[in-house]
Amino acid sequence: MKFATVKIGSASKVVIVEEQGKVLLLQDAAEKMKMEVPNTLLACISEGEEFLNKASAIQHWAAHTDNQTGLYSEEGSFDWESPIPRPVKNIFCVGKNYADHAIEMGSEADIPEHVMLFSKATTSVIGHGTPIPNHEEVTNQLDYEGELAVVIGKTGKAIQKEHALDYVFGYTIVNDITARDLQARHKQFLLGKSLDGSCPIGPYIVEKSEIENPNQLGIETKVNGESRQKSNTKQFIFPIEEIIEVLSKGMTLEPGDIIATGTPAGVGKGFKPPRFLTKGDCIEITIDKIGTLKNSIH
Repeated sequence: MKFATVKIGSASKVVIVEEQGKVLLLQDAAEKMKMEVPNTLLACISEGEEFLNKASAIQHWAAHTDNQTGLYSEEGSFDWESPIPRPVKNIFCVGKNYADHAIEMGSEADIPEHVMLFSKATTSVIGHGTPIPNHEEVTNQLDYEGELAVVIGKTGKAIQKEHALDYVFGYTIVNDITARDLQARHKQFLLGKSLDGSCPIGPYIVEKSEIENPNQLGIETKVNGESRQKSNTKQFIFPIEEIIEVLSKGMTLEPGDIIATGTPAGVGKGFKPPRFLTKGDCIEITIDKIGTLKNSIH
């Protein structure tokens, strides 16, 4: 199943994404079934298997009921939000997790020996289709980074890598928009990574059972239709299991935590001369078995 958060009017709704852009309004359907479902996707994820069982039952009932009025909405009649519009914690991010990207940002000496971690503030999160501010008052080096993201499904600490995927709820897409000049000027990542609107996530979360091996997914980023990044998560230096093990050694991971797993070569800064984003540019990130996250600079 694919789960998302959409806005209809002023109301945020948790939905199951069906084919051809149609979504099932989960709470509305549950109400007709006399069933209770949390009203945020974060709370739904926290219920674990109980939520997945309820969602499956609701989806089956809705598909076969004689009266489907008010159960579905079509794309165009709602706006996509980030699946988790306001995560509880900063987004965990892995730096230089593809050797070719580490080299384009420096040299072979920059390929990390250990998992490299930083974060993006929760205030940077936006959804699929939401415009990304160009922040021209503070940066002229806005860059894109297409990434697979992991959504944690249950609480864990000191997780062994052989059990790491048991703690995953599902997978989504992140565009790690970065102000390269701020990143360089302040000698750390947080400010350059956390401008408002600099973390598009979505369009939805694909439940983990639909993806057999997250460490073997094609990923491509296009800017204005031109392919800039094209790789596969099998090129990870540190696979997802190792990232989760390292993160959880001394830190508790919780339902709804989001881990962006790093970006391949082809970012704007890696070109000579650099090809930074400007107003009107459209960025599309596509990952196998997940879909496409699309946002434009305004």
